Amino acid sequence: MKKTKILYWTITGIFAAFMISTSVPDIVKQKEAVEFISNLGYPDYFIPFIGVAKILGCIAILVPGFPRLKEWAYAGLFFDLIGASFSLVSKFGFKVDMLFMAVCIAVLFASYFFYHKLQKELAAAGK
Repeated sequence: MKKTKILYWTITGIFAAFMISTSVPDIVKQKEAVEFISNLGYPDYFIPFIGVAKILGCIAILVPGFPRLKEWAYAGLFFDLIGASFSLVSKFGFKVDMLFMAVCIAVLFASYFFYHKLQKELAAAGK
């Protein structure tokens, strides 16, 4: 169980740090973030909204407990990454550097997998 817990928190921490680092420029409407998201065709009011949503999702996956909220947060973060990937490919066509999004999605799935594995181990141990 200790190994699973370490893997879960390490992977989840890395994923949350990445998502938070991409959401702060959205919230403060940093020039580059506004230009990037506007180039994809999204309206300006969407930019701080998606930034706040990503931070709330990260908080939900980092705070212990609240299993249903965690499930929704994982789903929301997944939809954010899939939506961003789809928007990029639709607007600019596929480029090799877009595979970075696949890595982010893989890290999200790893966090989700280890979350459920840890929950099963805790239940088996009676905690």
